[in-house]
Parts: sequence; C-alpha cells; structure tokens
Amino acid sequence: MIENKNILIGITGGIAAYKACELIRMFKKNNANVKVVVTPNAFEFVTELTLETLSQNQVFLDQFDTNEKKPEHIALCDWADVFVIAPASANTLGKIANGICDNLLTSLACAFQKQIFAAPAMNTGMYENKAVQKNIETLKQSGVKIIEPDTGFLACGTDGKGRLADINEIYNTIKNYFDKKQILKGKKILITAGGTKENIDPVRYIGNYSSGKMGTAIADAAYELGADVTLIKTFPLKRNYKTIDVKTALEMYESVQKEFLSSDYKKDILFMVAAVADYRPELSADLKIKKEENSELNIKLVKNPDILSEICKQKDKSQQVIGFCAESNDVLDYAKTKIQKKGCDYLIANDISKQDTGFSSDYNEVFVLDKKLNITKIDKDTKENIAAKIMEFLYGKN
Repeated sequence: MIENKNILIGITGGIAAYKACELIRMFKKNNANVKVVVTPNAFEFVTELTLETLSQNQVFLDQFDTNEKKPEHIALCDWADVFVIAPASANTLGKIANGICDNLLTSLACAFQKQIFAAPAMNTGMYENKAVQKNIETLKQSGVKIIEPDTGFLACGTDGKGRLADINEIYNTIKNYFDKKQILKGKKILITAGGTKENIDPVRYIGNYSSGKMGTAIADAAYELGADVTLIKTFPLKRNYKTIDVKTALEMYESVQKEFLSSDYKKDILFMVAAVADYRPELSADLKIKKEENSELNIKLVKNPDILSEICKQKDKSQQVIGFCAESNDVLDYAKTKIQKKGCDYLIANDISKQDTGFSSDYNEVFVLDKKLNITKIDKDTKENIAAKIMEFLYGKN
C-alpha cells in the first residue's frame, strides 16, 4: 500500500524535470505524502510554485533551514520512507556515486539509509559514456535501484536510449516496492556470493569468473521481503544489511559454520550461491615466485572442503539449505546428481556456457530442483527478477 507512505522526490536539472510533476500528482492522488528536493538547476525547467502546489509542501533547495533544529538532509532522511530521484542527471548520478555532497539532494543521497530509486534521463551519448555507466554500476552495487531509461526520440533531437522511463513505470516500481509482502519477516537468512581466491603467492591466485551478482540479488530480495540478512562475500559491496568479507574457501567455510550453525548466530536458511574453488595450492609462497629457466611450474593442489555437503550434514531439521550449481553442459543431469549427493533441500542450476546468462551477466535463467527431483524452470530475466521469482516460488505460499 502506498497510502500514507512518505515519498521524497528528487528533481535534477534536465528537460525531463517537467515530467516529475505528473509523478507527484500520481502519488498524491493515491494518498501518499510527498516532499520535493531539487538541485539548483532544476528550477530552470520547472517552477517552485508548481512543485509546492502539487506536493502541498515546501520545496527544499537549501542545505540548511534556520527554522529547523537539525540540518535538512537529516530531517528529510528521518521523514522519508523512500527517496526517488526522477529525473536523475548524469551530473547528479556521478556525484552520488562518488560521495560528493555539494547540494541538498546529493547530501540526502549520501545520508539516506533506506531505499533510493534513480531514474536516469539524459542524451544518448551521455548515457552511453563509459564514465556514466561506471557510475550507474557503482550505484547499483551500493543498493540504489536504477529505473532504466527508455529508448526513443529525445528532446535534443536524437533517437536512442536516455529518455526518462514512463511515469507509470516509475510509479508502479515504487508501488510494487511497498506492496511486497514481508513473507520472510522474522527469518534469519545467510547468503554466500562471489568466487573464492586461493593464493599461489602474494600476487597470484586460483579463482573463477563469478561476479557475485546472483548472490547479491538473492540477498537484496530476501532483505526486501523482511528477512534478517547476512551476506558472506568475496568482493567489495555496501549494503544496509550485515556483510562479511572473506577470500578463500577455508575462510568461507569457517564463516558459514559460524553464522549458520553456532548458537550465537544460528540462521534459518542458507543460500549457498558462491562459486567456491574445489582445490587450493598445498603451499602458498610468502614471496612472489620468480620466473626461472624451467619451462614448467608445478603446483600441487589439494581439495577444499565441500561446504554445501558439510553444512547439509551438520544442520538441524529446522534449517533449510538451498544450493546453487553452475554447469557448462548437461545441466539438469549434473544437477540431479548433485542434489542427491549433497543433501540440500533445493538446488538451483544454471548454464554458464551461455554468454547472455553466464558469469558477469546481468541476466540469468535457472532450474529449481527439489529432493524429489521435481524441476521448475525460471525463464531468462534480470538477476534481480530471477531472485524475486525464486523467493516467491520457495516462500510465497507460506
């Protein structure tokens, strides 16, 4: 329900700023409370009086208001349930991604601890610029939900991607965020993500191509559905829920045991999404190994613990374990063998040989297997949507 929710709308300087007026009207029509914060250049495209009339509130521009006992960026952070920046210019996206707080809107984004949504709008060339795309990726990694721009005719006269997403899509994205049932409220969920790295020497390691995107999407989905989330990860990531950094398979095994099995941290559900190295060098050199005359370098490998199998043996009956397997061929055959061998409650399998759904891709396509070898396919979609569908499949009927 969006009724009585506190929506903070940020408007940046761009021609699409006028469309924010309709977004405000839609929120107000559905009985949400709306406040608006603008960058200085936003008033080049839409007037303060218009925004105040539509929102029925003061429009915020200045960093400090002498009528308030605390800075505006703190007061507004406390008030708002979500922060929606629409349109979000390349300039503002870059500032937020890099922690620059030179106006009220960017200061709010830096201090805001709840969900931020950003709807980019700009010229196609600007949107496709590598620096802008890097900033958008940084924001995604920080937990900002990006509402992708549309493709079409732009105000600058070009035709391409960069037009502000349809206002109905932006509104429905926020509405759906509030409409999600807290089906995992009260559940403690542990997720692992990323690929482990096994040192050969201080500069080289054995690893894999896992990006951690699927595990992060699972953790985000669980958090949005009300779970108490802990994410064990092998890569840099900032989130509002608890995260634990590890590097090697042994470190991950130790952390999973502690967080999932120990009485002080015991969790209800484990999603074992990480791509854990099967082997590690028996010996890791303390100093960099120098290239010698010999044409070969022999490294003896030893097996790492099979974390999924070991945890399934140690868990109690009240706990649930969901494993993931990435295969390059005969996906379902291997998946059927693995779920029976490892003993997990569910196994989620995907084909990493496909370029559009493999490692590092933003998309996936998976098969969910249960202990009876029933198979449910979840068709290709973004990893965020795949994660939401997995949660709905596993827990939506609870």
